[in-house]
Amino acid sequence: MLRDTGFVDIRVSPPYDTFGEAPGEEKARMFEVYGYTFMARKPDR
Repeated sequence: MLRDTGFVDIRVSPPYDTFGEAPGEEKARMFEVYGYTFMARKPDR
């Protein structure tokens, strides 16, 4: 999707835990929910 909108140099972080000690932590663990950081840039025109 990022490429389709013109972004390049796309990077995605390894998964990380965003639900530690949150009320929904148990369900997040059950469904293996993780957060990711996305970095990309739009080329100069």
